[in-house]
Amino acid sequence: MKFPRSAKAAACAVAATALVAGCSSSSSPSAGSTAASNEKVTLTFWSWVPNMDKVVAVWNQSHPNIQIKFTEAAGGDAELAKLLTAGKAGDMPDMAQIEYQSLPTMVTNNYLADISSYDNKIKSDFPAGLWNQVTLGQGQLYGVPQDAAPLAFFYRTDIFKKYNLAVPTTWDQYAQEAVQLHKDDPSIYMGDTVTTDPGLFSGLSQQAGAQWWSASGSSWSVGINSSASQKVASFWGNLVEQGALDSQTAWTASWDKSFSSGQYASWVSAVWAPGDLASQAANTSGKWAMAALPQWAAGQSVDGAWGGSATSVTSNSKHPEQAAEFIAWLNDSAQGTDLLVKDGSIYPAALSAESSSSLPAQTFMNQPDFYTLAKQFSASTAAATWGPDVNVAYSDFSDDFAATVKTQSGYLGALDKLQSSVLSDMKSAGFTVAGS
Repeated sequence: MKFPRSAKAAACAVAATALVAGCSSSSSPSAGSTAASNEKVTLTFWSWVPNMDKVVAVWNQSHPNIQIKFTEAAGGDAELAKLLTAGKAGDMPDMAQIEYQSLPTMVTNNYLADISSYDNKIKSDFPAGLWNQVTLGQGQLYGVPQDAAPLAFFYRTDIFKKYNLAVPTTWDQYAQEAVQLHKDDPSIYMGDTVTTDPGLFSGLSQQAGAQWWSASGSSWSVGINSSASQKVASFWGNLVEQGALDSQTAWTASWDKSFSSGQYASWVSAVWAPGDLASQAANTSGKWAMAALPQWAAGQSVDGAWGGSATSVTSNSKHPEQAAEFIAWLNDSAQGTDLLVKDGSIYPAALSAESSSSLPAQTFMNQPDFYTLAKQFSASTAAATWGPDVNVAYSDFSDDFAATVKTQSGYLGALDKLQSSVLSDMKSAGFTVAGS
C-alpha cells in the first residue's frame, strides 16, 4: 500500500529541504500556543504499548493541569496510515508513538512539531544512534526515543546441545552449521529466511554497512541495492536455494508452529523476541538463550536494529511545550521508564533505564545477563538514516520478495526491483535524487 502525500508535503519536497535543511511552517512549535502555567490543558495521545493507560493514569494523577487522553492505536504501519489520513484532515492527536523509520515520512508531510527548544536538554540521556534517528534537518528534534530494538541471535540450547552445534560468531559459521544441521536431521532447520520481513532485512543490511538512504545538501541518495545489501541478499538466497533454511512467510500460524514444534533451532530477531516467543511457543520456555548477532568478519562487533519507536508531538498540537514535557517524562524520567518497563514490557531507550533495577527478570529464557547483553548490542548498533518513503519501500519489499523465485539470483533481482521502485517514487514526489 502506498500512502498519499499532501500537496504541501510535495511542495516542500520539490524544494528538497524537508529533511536535509528542515521544513518550516506548522511543524515549528511557534505555530502552536502554550498554556499559562495555571491553565488546564488536555492532550490526546496514541500508542500501542501494552497498558499505556496505566502509565498515563500515573501522570494524570500528579499533573492536574496537563491531562492526557489516551487512545490505544494499532501498531507500526497501521498507525502510520491512520496518522497520515488524520494529518491530511487536520485531526491528528497531540502526541503519537511512531517507529523510527516512519519519522521521515511524517516530517516530509509536515505533520510533526520540532521540539528541540524543549527537549534537546535530554540528548545526553540517550544513545547517540537513537537520538540521531529523531533529529533531522539542521538539528530539528521530532521526538524522544522510547525503545531500542538491537538485533541478536536467539537459539534453542537443547537442539544445539543435541547436534553439537556451537553458537555462531560469524555468518560463515552460521551458514556451515545451517547446512550441517539440516543434513543431520531434515526435519529441523537452523531457521527461516529473513526476506519475508523488510524490517529484519533492512536491519541486517544495516549491520553489513548498507545505508538505504542518505542525504547531502539538497539531494538524496538511495542505496537499497548497494554491495552491502547485495551481500546480505546473496547470503540468505544461497542458503534457501540449498534447502538449508526454511522459506515460509513470517508471522503466520504455520510459522509460529515451527517455533513451538522445534522445527527451528534459532531465530535472528531483536531483543523484544522473548515476548513473542512466550506467546507463539510457550512450551519452549527455558530452552532459549540469546547471543550476539553473527558478524561478517571475525572479531567485529556491529549490530543492526529491527524496529524501535519514539514519542512525537504532532504539528496539530496547540500546546507543544506541555506535550514535550509529557514525552520527556514518559521516556526519560525514572518514574516514566520504570512504568514503561514494568507495565509496557518494552526495552527502554534511555541509558539510565537500560541499567535500572526495575528491569524485570527474563524468565522465559532464564538468562540472568539478558539486559547486560541487550545494552551491549544497543551500544554497537550501526547508524541508520531513514528516507521519506520507507512505507513505500517496505510495502514493495514484501511484494517483490514474495514474488521472486527463492534463489540467490532471485533475491538479488528483487533487491534491484525495489531500488528502482523507491527511486521512481521519490522522483515522482519531487525529491532530488543523486545518481539517477
